[in-house]
Amino acid sequence: MRGFYSRKIHSLLGVIPLAFFFIEHMLTNFSAVEKGADGFKDSVLWLNSLPLVFFLELLFIWLPLMYHGVYGLYIAYQSKPNLNRYNLERNWRYTLQRVSGIVTFVFIIWHLYETRVQVALGNVTHEELGGVMHEIVTQPLWLAFYIVGIVAACFHFANGLWSFLVSWGITIGPRSQRVSSYICMGLFVLVTFMFLLSLVTFRDSEFKTAEAIAEAVNTVIQVRE
Repeated sequence: MRGFYSRKIHSLLGVIPLAFFFIEHMLTNFSAVEKGADGFKDSVLWLNSLPLVFFLELLFIWLPLMYHGVYGLYIAYQSKPNLNRYNLERNWRYTLQRVSGIVTFVFIIWHLYETRVQVALGNVTHEELGGVMHEIVTQPLWLAFYIVGIVAACFHFANGLWSFLVSWGITIGPRSQRVSSYICMGLFVLVTFMFLLSLVTFRDSEFKTAEAIAEAVNTVIQVRE
């Protein structure tokens, strides 16, 4: 029973609150496409100006993410794919969900290190995150790494949502599961497109210019102090 409840909590946290955070992160990144470097900077600053933002992120992002990620690795370790015996759609979903979960967990840890951790260490500011992303995605190997990570995360999100609906008894019959599958795979295509478009947008020189301006302003402030 302990394992049953652990898996239920793991499944629930994947949707509430992590799916909402995933969508919010997608929209924040997409502000770079809609409004450019200044729009992205404003979105980041607005999020980080929320009251008690540290505790909000700790309770609704970092702790759920660590539980979902670490327990997900345990589930993946225990899993026994049987594609060689039953080459069925559900078996493919089962296997890809676990593979994409491992890739996503590694990608998220590294992405957090390059962004949030660097901000916490004082190496960059929130205003400079657009420049940080520009520096990353203009390097071919890191761009490829981010593309793989984003596609894996988007699939894990969309397929996990479909699995959640099934395991929680929301979509019971074959027809409802088939319809939800179409919807979730459509969502996969949509969020992947929006994330990748944001990634390409970060390659624009305007984000490097914004980083240079921020560094110049910080230099002037430090000199005056």
